[in-house]
Amino acid sequence: MAAAAASSCRVGVSLCFVTAAGVKALALSAFTLAWTHSIAKVEWQEDWRVTPAGLELAQASVKGTGPGMEPPPEARLVDGWFQWRPNRAPMPEVVLGNSGAAGEWRLCHEGKCRTLSEIVGHAIGANVTTMKICKDP
Repeated sequence: MAAAAASSCRVGVSLCFVTAAGVKALALSAFTLAWTHSIAKVEWQEDWRVTPAGLELAQASVKGTGPGMEPPPEARLVDGWFQWRPNRAPMPEVVLGNSGAAGEWRLCHEGKCRTLSEIVGHAIGANVTTMKICKDP
């Protein structure tokens, strides 16, 4: 999991979760997004950094393989997880869908994981949540 101090958010940016009911901002600079694949029921994790340039995907890990989740050729097996470093530019936002078939997205930070419903303070259900950079006031 990604490790970072919640108070060390850089250059006035935070991570925001936008739902139909509102916005929840978290002051952190790195986190792990975790979920279970809805069909294969295999665990997946992505380590992200929150930067002024956008959300940077630092590493992806999958606990097995399944439809649509084959690790790329450069992935290495480490402690039962296929791990690799995706090569993509920082993104201003990431849209998280939820089929309801495999549980919720989980955000892990400083050794604790919480569901998006716990973070935003209401049930997310099968609705879309947008994860994006928000500027600190």
